[in-house]
Amino acid sequence: MGQLRIAVLNAAHEDANTTRNFRRELDASLAEFDITQGELPETYAFDGAVVTGSRTSVYWDEEWIAATKEWVDEAVARDVPFLGVCWGHQLLADVLGGTVEDMGTYEVGYSRVEHSGESRLFDGISSEFTVFTSHADEVSALPGGAEPLAENEYSNHGFRKDRVFGVQFHPEYDQKTARELVRRKELSDERRDSVLAEITDENYRNAGEAKLVFENFLEYVVELQSSEATSSGATSTRAGSSD
Repeated sequence: MGQLRIAVLNAAHEDANTTRNFRRELDASLAEFDITQGELPETYAFDGAVVTGSRTSVYWDEEWIAATKEWVDEAVARDVPFLGVCWGHQLLADVLGGTVEDMGTYEVGYSRVEHSGESRLFDGISSEFTVFTSHADEVSALPGGAEPLAENEYSNHGFRKDRVFGVQFHPEYDQKTARELVRRKELSDERRDSVLAEITDENYRNAGEAKLVFENFLEYVVELQSSEATSSGATSTRAGSSD
């Protein structure tokens, strides 16, 4: 089997860090689309799709957001597996019928998150683990039928519904990305200095296991394809047999 073909829906408003980070973490053939400029795939013929973070809110009335939701909704209906990160997590929840709202506070910096231990997405990740976070919106109500996978005191940090997964944290962030984000946020000097002081080699190493969500998602896609190929082969064998 060749490399997986993954559509990356980039909502980061031409942030070069996002392109670099996802290319580093996703071991697949990537087709990247700047959805903030109205770029969307002309086909749904991908093995999977990833939706990135963004500085917007999914409930804003912007043409590119509405168009992205429409494409994602159709792709999900066609059984394309999805992984959403931060804003992508929220967008997928919204498309599937969940609720995204301003949570009245801002989670930024390294945090601890706990997962249920029952999801393929978190294989190999400690039940309580370190992540880098940056969000003021949350998935306040999961879509109907969705399974919560991870959380902390701020919000839901992971869910699954069928072939769709979302994580609120940023497993793709490196230290450069984290520092640049914190410096451009509207924070008090005290809080900015405190968060910047947390961006250390040690915390970055500790957050490294969260990157496994990318590997686990791609492995899940491969497993899906293998299962479907086996099922298709069995169906073909039965159809070709005679009494």
